[in-house]
Amino acid sequence: MLGVMSFRRSLSTPIILAIAMFVLLAVLIVGWVLLSVFGALQHADFSAVYWALLSIGSTFLVLLVLGVVLYLILSIKAINLTRRQSNFIDSVTHELKSPIASMKLYLQTLNRHQVSQQLQADFHHFMLEDLERLDHLINQMLEAGRLDAERSQDEDEDVELADLLRDCAAAVCMNYRVAPECVRLDLQRGTIVGRRIDLDIVFRNLIDNAVKYAASPPRVEVTLRPTDNGKVIVRIADNGPGIPPHFRRKIFGRFVRLGMELERKKPGTGLGLYIVRTLVRRHHGSIRVHDPDQGPGTVFEVQLPAKPALPGG
Repeated sequence: MLGVMSFRRSLSTPIILAIAMFVLLAVLIVGWVLLSVFGALQHADFSAVYWALLSIGSTFLVLLVLGVVLYLILSIKAINLTRRQSNFIDSVTHELKSPIASMKLYLQTLNRHQVSQQLQADFHHFMLEDLERLDHLINQMLEAGRLDAERSQDEDEDVELADLLRDCAAAVCMNYRVAPECVRLDLQRGTIVGRRIDLDIVFRNLIDNAVKYAASPPRVEVTLRPTDNGKVIVRIADNGPGIPPHFRRKIFGRFVRLGMELERKKPGTGLGLYIVRTLVRRHHGSIRVHDPDQGPGTVFEVQLPAKPALPGG
């Protein structure tokens, strides 16, 4: 559904533009015929009409050239979108098949062989992890699909970001089975008004990416600071290979992942950062990417409006 909607939106503009260009071309052909007729007459009474048609024809010709250039740009964008959608299908197929194949193997082993109680417990633990992976993938796709829906302001509440970030960091560390010390928290108090589940998705995705792409051992730093102009800033830094500057705007697009899908070693669908940026903007915030002050890595900086202080508070 997500891909079909994007594909339809990508086709409508080029089709309308192509029809407009055909109309302009037909008008130009008729105009050239008329200009040839008036030019052949070489009569004083037709000189004004001749120059008027020439001016209109020149304008239409410029519009036609601009239309061709715009059509070429839209075609290149459509090709890139098709490539990203192909990568997305490859990644989703892999993300679905891997845990299903893993659970199938564990269940077949339990069904056909006698295994120890400890091994049974391990198998159950691994199957639960595979189910968690599938659940995360499905939730991410559903979240991307509902981003176009209107959000009710009645769902907003006061959210203390420090508590939310601690919960997100703990969940990510448990998911990747890394020590909690791998994610260093330096948090001050900061309250914003928003939808808690959306903010949980934002920061869980960012911390998840930081741990996933960090070096070994992973070192992730999460800081929260209020500002003097009524904002709160959350920075999530990792010690991974970093993101090239010319890719930093593209990574927030739908289906965008760096490189070719079949060559990657890290799981993902290319929807996480698109969801993050959309939800941050819904909360009237902004997100940007930059290099750390020292060493390799990536820093994601999220800025959100803080809850206004009560009078006299």
